[in-house]
Amino acid sequence: MVCVPLKNDLHFSLNIQKMRKSLFLLLILTTRLGISQTGILVTNPATQQVLTGSYNPSTYQASVILNRPDTLATGINKRVSPDSLKSYILTLSHFHNRNTGADTISSINGIGAARRWVYSKFGEFSAANQHRLLPAYLQFGQSICGIPQHRCIFAVLPGMDTTDKSVVIIEGHIDSRCEGVCDTACVAQGVEDNASGTALVLELARVMSRYSYNHTLVFLVTIGEEQGLYGAAAFASYAKQQGIKIKAVLNNDVIGGIICGQTSSAPSCPGPGNLDSTEVRIFSLGSFNSPHKALARFTKLEYKEELLPLVSLPMLIQIMSPEDRTGRGGDHQPFRQQGYTAVRFTSANEDGNANVTSPTYTDRQHTVRDTLGASRQHNAVIDSFFVNFPYLARNAVINGNAAAMLAIGPQQPDFVLTAPTSNSLRIQVTQQTQYHQYRIGVRTATNDWDSVYTMTGTLVDTIHNLSPGVHDVSIMAVDSNGIESLPSTEYSATVSGIQERVVENSSCELLQNRPNPFDEATYLSVLVSKPLHYQQAYILVTTNTGKEITRLPVKLEAGMNEVLFERGANSGSAYFYALIVDGKRVQTREMMFAN
Repeated sequence: MVCVPLKNDLHFSLNIQKMRKSLFLLLILTTRLGISQTGILVTNPATQQVLTGSYNPSTYQASVILNRPDTLATGINKRVSPDSLKSYILTLSHFHNRNTGADTISSINGIGAARRWVYSKFGEFSAANQHRLLPAYLQFGQSICGIPQHRCIFAVLPGMDTTDKSVVIIEGHIDSRCEGVCDTACVAQGVEDNASGTALVLELARVMSRYSYNHTLVFLVTIGEEQGLYGAAAFASYAKQQGIKIKAVLNNDVIGGIICGQTSSAPSCPGPGNLDSTEVRIFSLGSFNSPHKALARFTKLEYKEELLPLVSLPMLIQIMSPEDRTGRGGDHQPFRQQGYTAVRFTSANEDGNANVTSPTYTDRQHTVRDTLGASRQHNAVIDSFFVNFPYLARNAVINGNAAAMLAIGPQQPDFVLTAPTSNSLRIQVTQQTQYHQYRIGVRTATNDWDSVYTMTGTLVDTIHNLSPGVHDVSIMAVDSNGIESLPSTEYSATVSGIQERVVENSSCELLQNRPNPFDEATYLSVLVSKPLHYQQAYILVTTNTGKEITRLPVKLEAGMNEVLFERGANSGSAYFYALIVDGKRVQTREMMFAN
């Protein structure tokens, strides 16, 4: 035993049907391995050249270059149209069935007709913008629902600078489903899941192709999501094979509904019938030093600083702890598995947890009931829509603004972090030192920054008067247009209060969970100061009466080590969690529920 216990020391099991859990694990496994995907190719050679950065930017240069940050933010905010989004969703709902295995021959029904329509819309947007937007299919072979070959649809807007060949992807899946995962006969309008995401991608392709960016933008509509994230996996594998640099992936899935159903997958909405049209959730993997969480924080910061002064109805961007809802998955995951930075945008409220096998399931998600809406007059004329188009437009603007700033912003810096005095942190920029200004993000108890500081005209600065505890710090370079880079690597330092007693000879410390308080999920972290020799370590979670909830195995490697605890159906307002190393309790802390 090498962890010295601190003085004064004061996997919970998810209740999910075995079939759902097994199916989800299988989907993630097959996606991770890229099982059976063959013959991945792009149908437009020019598009492939742009993706790999092997092109002359002048070939695609606009006659009038519009690329100032204020022009982009204002233009995207003004031009994204709820009416356009509604028209796309109306069309998508009329293809009868967009299942991955549905008809590919018909000109009016099935997935083939749907994807050709999306391709034609990309062409239409290109024609309106000097033919700068290049449509293509990503074709791949894989047996899904009895069909051997499939196509994702995408369009690229070439960047003006190939010095850094990174691309930014905005995506959403087009395939729909009913109760049966391969049912191609049912009416599968799939309006919330996920005509809403496809419409968002289309609208941003229309709006954003008017402007110019340093980096290439990719507007991606994937297939095969409902059967196992296959289309996204094919695109991510293709990108990896071709050496395509992806700066960020913004996945949009179930992004337009505002009604909370009888069920929804945790972390969930408040209860049946609740309406929320002013909040959007961003899911991503990890906590400390997660590039995915950093992308979420960047998105929220750019919204606050570029869009908030322009919008008529402010939105709350909620940075969620888990990578996705409990037992669920999305198209951002295959990209993350290939080493790319990726997040998922999802509505605050969802109508269902997709547990279609339950005899009591009455919600819309993954059923024939995921339709446009209802007729309040009972005259077959839809006058109450399940997707709120102004809400979807606001979510599109958040996506578009983040993508635009990513596509024109500077390079990521790096820095050294030290704690020179008891209540301060010192930052010294070590990479990308050419910029005049840097932003410093500092966080403690949540997934978001507590404060964002600005340092100007220097590469070294000190933040004073910080509260005691562990602080996670990252920095962003700021270019001459005032746009931040993606946040740097995140470093952690412990700030000691002047009167605080420092425990000596302790080689690991159990930190306060983050976020705290929390709703459905929180990260439990152990900070290890030097290499340890041990046989077994886990975090024991108990109720305040001592009843064991779960044991979460944890690695004790030098640095920060984290595990995710998901509350699930457990009750109570507080739990205790303890670090156990080789059978000995090292330290115990308390965590609180937000509700």
